[in-house]
Amino acid sequence: MFWVQFFSRHASVQKILAISSVTRCTSKSVKHGRSVCLRSIFFNSVKYYPTKLVLGIETSCDDTAAAVVDDTGKILGEALHSQNEVHLKTGGIIPPVAQQLHRENIERIVKETLCVSGISLDELSAVATTVKPGLALSLGVGLEYSLKLVDKYKKLFIPIHHMEAHALTIRLINQVEFPFLVLLISGGHCILVVAQGVSDFLLLGQSMDIAPGDILDKVARRLSLTKHPECCRMSGGKAIEHLAQQGNRLQYELGAPMQHHPNCNFSFSGLHSNATRIIMQKEKEEGLQEGHLLSCVTDIAAAVQHAVALHIAQRTHRAILFCIKSGILSQTNATLVVSGGVASNQYIRRALQIVTDATNFNLLCPPPRLCTDNGVMIAWNGIERMRAGLGVLHSTDGIRYEPKASLGIDISEQVGEVAIKVPSLEVPLNELATINL
Repeated sequence: MFWVQFFSRHASVQKILAISSVTRCTSKSVKHGRSVCLRSIFFNSVKYYPTKLVLGIETSCDDTAAAVVDDTGKILGEALHSQNEVHLKTGGIIPPVAQQLHRENIERIVKETLCVSGISLDELSAVATTVKPGLALSLGVGLEYSLKLVDKYKKLFIPIHHMEAHALTIRLINQVEFPFLVLLISGGHCILVVAQGVSDFLLLGQSMDIAPGDILDKVARRLSLTKHPECCRMSGGKAIEHLAQQGNRLQYELGAPMQHHPNCNFSFSGLHSNATRIIMQKEKEEGLQEGHLLSCVTDIAAAVQHAVALHIAQRTHRAILFCIKSGILSQTNATLVVSGGVASNQYIRRALQIVTDATNFNLLCPPPRLCTDNGVMIAWNGIERMRAGLGVLHSTDGIRYEPKASLGIDISEQVGEVAIKVPSLEVPLNELATINL
């Protein structure tokens, strides 16, 4: 069985007051590409709140997000403004545009979050905000706004590493104990790390060039998928996944990257070049100029998605074998956590499920809405750090954002030196083909 099972965390039985009702409301406005998602929880009679309440603020890229989370993991309120439709029209994220949209929406998003949560700024224990890594102009907006709140209301400040937040999100909904292996795959990152504790990571491998989400977006733009009637409102990665379901990946061979590099690093630039070459060749055969839809877009989408999934699965397989051989992770009851925007791709998840089934690992993924950038993961990371007593600041003097920031201690060279050979796995993925991992 290839589908990942999701587990929901039950509310604590130690709550003093019963929840009288839980309402979820989602309001969407397509005007200016705006989409706001809210969740509110109302308590019967007198409010009861646990010791700690953290407001999380996320502006690392193109989503303005905020959430309030308590120290039991309860999401009291959240809001999100997506810039997706705006950037689809421009063919990619333009940092000054993203910055301006963050500025226009951050105050409203924070106020909506506090409103639906029923929490005032005075009741907060701390403000947690993404400060690294990400787009400099976007990070700056979130940090500037947060520091004003912290200064005005005299709150603790918790600077958050965006990738650490993604890695620890699973602990909000599952009782996952340290250590565990984490694969972070998104439009900006592809990282394999071992989470040994809060803010304690071992870096096994990372992309040496572009990220998996980046190649999917680039191929989608080159194929002009925004002109496809089924994909006009989808992000590049979503469009590729959607069309790939109708395609035959065997029609095109993109090759497997880094076959002679026995480490856990990734490289997707070669796949991008090969896909571009195939697209140009098919345009010539069909007599089309760039910007027109090819007749074979579904097959190209399937081939690209398969190549990306294969590369990710092979490197992750080696990481698992290295962790077992080196004793970093136990051979029993070990876990692989997959998070980040690309983690919502079901084909890639099935490929990873094949690997974890073969190695007796548990595969866990946050639900899709928590895989993409969100305020909940930032607030939860703040709770984790408060519990551990790590990086909770009483003074914000000297706090700066960092567009580039590594995660953990880099042991990727040691991984390469061990040179573990990854065995081949052949398991049916769909009716069209088998996947050799």
